[in-house]
Amino acid sequence: MSEPSYLRDDGFAAPRALFSEEHEMFRQTVRKFVEDELVPHHGAWEGAGVVPREAWRRAGEIGLLCPNVPTEYGGMGVDWLFNVVAIEELARAGITGPGFMVHSEMVAPYILGFASEDTKRRWLPRMVTGEAIGALAITEPGAGSDAKNVRTRAVREGDDYVIDGQKVYISNGQLADVMVLACRTDPGSGARGVSLIALDTNQPGLKRGRNLDKIGMKAQDTSEIFLEGARAPASARLGEEGGGFAIMMTKLAQERLTQAVRSICVCEAALRWTVAYTAERKAFEGTIGDFQNTRFVLADLAAETLSARVFTDWCIARFMAGELTPVEAAKVKLVVTNLHVKVVDQCLQFFGGYGYMTEYPIARAYIDARVTRIAGGAAEVMKQIIGRDLFGG
Repeated sequence: MSEPSYLRDDGFAAPRALFSEEHEMFRQTVRKFVEDELVPHHGAWEGAGVVPREAWRRAGEIGLLCPNVPTEYGGMGVDWLFNVVAIEELARAGITGPGFMVHSEMVAPYILGFASEDTKRRWLPRMVTGEAIGALAITEPGAGSDAKNVRTRAVREGDDYVIDGQKVYISNGQLADVMVLACRTDPGSGARGVSLIALDTNQPGLKRGRNLDKIGMKAQDTSEIFLEGARAPASARLGEEGGGFAIMMTKLAQERLTQAVRSICVCEAALRWTVAYTAERKAFEGTIGDFQNTRFVLADLAAETLSARVFTDWCIARFMAGELTPVEAAKVKLVVTNLHVKVVDQCLQFFGGYGYMTEYPIARAYIDARVTRIAGGAAEVMKQIIGRDLFGG
């Protein structure tokens, strides 16, 4: 049979009151862009391991990048629900290639919230248009989920910082023009010795390592970064010196909610694909969808997905009201990303051998799913956060 269209919607999502007519109009614009400009090329980009800059510029033209950035910095100045629409439409289509989510949901908020006025005006308008691509450079070979242990050093020399160290697993690392870099400005102060710097990558002291060969998300370039005498003006620091860890803590709830937003959409899409496939796939004088086991498994998954959708939308509403707590963000990321992995695994089983072929969206979704339980804080870290809350410390 032909591959089911990701645009088919059989009502697995709950009725949603979050979005206005303007949001839904933007959704149609994004959906058409995704269908016309991204879906036809995504396979080739996965083979190349990188997305051309032209795709970024085209996304910028329709307002898909950083839509909630204020108009004074070139954005549309809309609320964060427009960002949610963009995340959802990319996820529904199985688009993991362009690192738009890192760029818009992780890098831009740091610069908008904590950079100097000059730094904002230098980078944000170009990030909105796709001319400049952003990356978040926190993880190191010896410091993964525990960002307090970063070893990359930034030593003050006059009006500049001189930076030496290594970063790894940096999404958008091959293309990035600006990296929000976590580095140690005071080696003896633990978490209070970490600072964030908006580093211009166009300098001799920064070397991009190989484009890492990942299990999934193959179109999204991911790199090692080596820093040897890289220089950044002190004005490129975000916030106060030594305040980097505290700044990161303010943005983790949004990052984790963003992961959940993407994951729940993949759950819904996987269910649509599987119902469409099993309703047509013939077996033993009927269809796979005729079997009680098929219906029972998919019924369970549909019920769990609807429950997770309601929880996710509740967290979105809490975030929009400025009320989402770090513990709630940890809970939604833990629950929804675990469900994401479960849904794509059980749905793939109904595709049989076809489920092992990457020309089918369920296979690509399965490959791309596993990182969701790691990125943005591993599942075990989420449990630690929730456990500390339960036991008061």
